[in-house]
Amino acid sequence: MTKIRMGMVGGGPGAFIGPVHRIAAELDGQIALVAGAFSSDAERARAAGAQYRIDPARAYPDLNAMLEVEAARSDGIDFLSIVTPNHLHLPAALAALNSGLPVMSDKPATATLDEALDLRRIVRETGTPYALTYTYSGYPLVREARARIAAGGIGKVRKVVVEYPQGWLAGEASGKQAEWRVDPARSGQGGCIGDIGVHAFHLAEFVTGLTVTELLADLAAVVPGRALDDDCTVLLRFDTGARGVLMASQISVGERNGLRIRVYGEHGGIDWRQESPNALTLHHGDGRTEIIQAGDAALGPDARAATRTPGGHPEGYLEAFANLYRDFARMLRGEPAPLLPGIDDGVRSMAFIATAVDASARRAGWTPLIIPGE
Repeated sequence: MTKIRMGMVGGGPGAFIGPVHRIAAELDGQIALVAGAFSSDAERARAAGAQYRIDPARAYPDLNAMLEVEAARSDGIDFLSIVTPNHLHLPAALAALNSGLPVMSDKPATATLDEALDLRRIVRETGTPYALTYTYSGYPLVREARARIAAGGIGKVRKVVVEYPQGWLAGEASGKQAEWRVDPARSGQGGCIGDIGVHAFHLAEFVTGLTVTELLADLAAVVPGRALDDDCTVLLRFDTGARGVLMASQISVGERNGLRIRVYGEHGGIDWRQESPNALTLHHGDGRTEIIQAGDAALGPDARAATRTPGGHPEGYLEAFANLYRDFARMLRGEPAPLLPGIDDGVRSMAFIATAVDASARRAGWTPLIIPGE
C-alpha cells in the first residue's frame, strides 16, 4: 500500500502536540510525514525538520512556501496536518482547502465561532475532506460505550456527568505550552473551556449520541490577572430531555488529566476514565457491576477495529490518536469513516464555547445552544 504523504504546519521545537500527531499518523504504516512548516523562525523550522528526520529541503519557512513547492512535486503532500495554536487554525485550513488539500486539524476547529462558520462554508463548497482530532473518541472502550448505549444497553439516557480536571495552570502560566493558552489573541474566546472543556463536550455527545440543546454556564478566571477562564461548570440539557453536568478545570491542584464520563440510563450506567482507559465499568439495574476490559472477546465491531493488541496489553493516548489518523486515511481512500469527527463537530464545539462564555459573563441562566445554519 502506497503511504499517504503528510505535511505539517506547527509542531516546532518545544511543541507537545506536533510529535504526538506525527507518531499517531505513522503508527499503522499508512501515512508518512514528509514535509512541514514547523515554525515561523527559519532556524527552528530546520531544527524541527531534523528532529522529524525529513528531507532538509522540505522543512519550509512558512505554510505558503510549502504549499507552493509541494504542489509542483510529483511526490508532494497529500494532506495537511494543523498543529498550531488556535488562532492559526483557520488561515492554515483555508490555505490548504483552497489548494485542494484535505485537512486534519487539532481541536478546536478555529479560535471563534464566526471563523468556524467560515470554515464550514469552505469545506462544504470544496467538498475536500476535513477532520478534527477529538482524541478521546478514538479509544476502543469509548467506542464500545457509544455502541452499547446506541443499542439500548442501559436504556434511555437520563443523566450525563463528564469531568475534565487538570491542575497544571493553578499557578503562573510559564512556558510555551501554557503561555498561548491564557492569551486571548492566540487561544481565542475560551481558555479552559476551549482547551479541555470542548473535549468533554464532544465526548458527552459522541458517547451518548444525544445533542445538547441548552446550557447554564459558570466560568471563572480564578488565577488573579488571568484574561481567560481557567475553571468551568456547565449544566446541560439534551434533546431527549436528559440532564448533564460538565466540569472542566485547569486549577485543580493535584489533578493530571482526569477526563471521566458517566452515563446513567433507565436500567444501567456506564463509567469510563481516561487515566484508566482499558477498563469500562457497566452497572446493571439488578445491582451487578461488570468490568469490560480492552481486548475482550465480547467487544463490538467498533471497539475491536480500534484495538491493536490482545487483552492485558494496554493501549492508550497515542493509539487512540492513531485510530483517528487511520480513519482519516480510510476517508482519503474513499472508504467510510463514520466515527471520525468533522467540521460539523467543530462548529458545534465552537458554538458551545461561544455560548458558554457569553452566557456566563451575562449570568444569563439557561441559554439555548443554537448552531447557526442548522
